[in-house]
Amino acid sequence: MLFTLLLLIIAGAPAAAQPASPVVSADAQAAASAAPADPAAAYITAGQDEPGYRSWYVADPNRAFQVKAFNDYLESAEVGGIVPTWQLLRTATAWKECGAQPFEVPPTGEWPHIIQTLRYIRDYVIPTVGPVEPVSVYRNPILNKCAGGAPESAHKEDSAIDMVPLKPITREVLIKSLCDVHTVHGAPYGAGLGFYAYLRFHVDSIKFRRWNMDPAVLALCPPLIHPDDVASVGQPLPAQSQVPETTAPATVSPPAGAPPPLPQH
Repeated sequence: MLFTLLLLIIAGAPAAAQPASPVVSADAQAAASAAPADPAAAYITAGQDEPGYRSWYVADPNRAFQVKAFNDYLESAEVGGIVPTWQLLRTATAWKECGAQPFEVPPTGEWPHIIQTLRYIRDYVIPTVGPVEPVSVYRNPILNKCAGGAPESAHKEDSAIDMVPLKPITREVLIKSLCDVHTVHGAPYGAGLGFYAYLRFHVDSIKFRRWNMDPAVLALCPPLIHPDDVASVGQPLPAQSQVPETTAPATVSPPAGAPPPLPQH
């Protein structure tokens, strides 16, 4: 009888000794499940995001080889990893309307043209405004024309990168800070600098020049354009399409009533 009683006590002991399940508040659960905001999302069309890239990548077996070759080339030139390689394959924002691909590996003959652009971004853009995300890079001639690009757009040569900052910043601070740095350091890199709607801006390395699409903030960054540069830059915003909001941080979507999309350059 005593032995049976001891067995019953021992059998019940583990259950009594088990710790209670931790209690997690509703706020903690919400914080843990919330996805981080993507500051560049407002500037990227559906299909040009990371899931879209993965779909594009697996749709053609040749793309794995092409992407690796491009990435290896960037690494060999010591400009790999400045921005994610897959983002450097984004084409035009209007790719879908033009019946084009959302991503494209440029022809190998154009690859050298992006090296100096990436160096300038590494040396002066990122130290000035923080990390950036490319939203439009190489555009083949057919896509460039359909998307309204400038006739001699640097995008056709894989020299241009349109990008947005990933840290909150006002439009005025973005323009003024990048313009000041470009004035001092742009010429040795042959850097072109252009500003477009909201926080989107352009860097290339075909020639030292500068343009500003928005007359409302022209004084923050006077253009440096010669007559022979006109074919390689975008055209100014018409007065009725000036950007109405200039203080939105990078994490805020374009405001209601925003101007229509700008012609790509």
